[in-house]
Amino acid sequence: MQRYLLIIAGLFFVALGAIGVVVPGLPTTVFILLAAGCFAKSCPALHNWLLANKIFGPMIYHWQENRAIPRRARRMALLTIALVAVVSLTLLQGLYLKLLVAALLVIPVVILLRLKVVDAAVVPVSRSSTSSSSPLE
Repeated sequence: MQRYLLIIAGLFFVALGAIGVVVPGLPTTVFILLAAGCFAKSCPALHNWLLANKIFGPMIYHWQENRAIPRRARRMALLTIALVAVVSLTLLQGLYLKLLVAALLVIPVVILLRLKVVDAAVVPVSRSSTSSSSPLE
């Protein structure tokens, strides 16, 4: 039962990560890493499918191997946070609300700045069972 719940959670996180690619302010990397964790514990075929993905695979690989994120991903995350901060602080009324939003946006900035970064180098393709066309086989 736990295996199926992890698969469902992983698919949910992949969907949120995919939405985050096009929706500003919704993180992509965090959801994809959560999905990879769910799949790693429940379904190796789905985990390999996610690792083989040309968009999400490098993020997962760099996190698993180095506990680091690609430099471009960090730059995009910081830019998105800055954009959300500018829009929020411009539109919000009231000093206390603005201070609260600013304080809450500092947390992910500090976390991102403390993470190691790697240049987006070529990721090894040696994966087991990548010859399968469907991740659920």
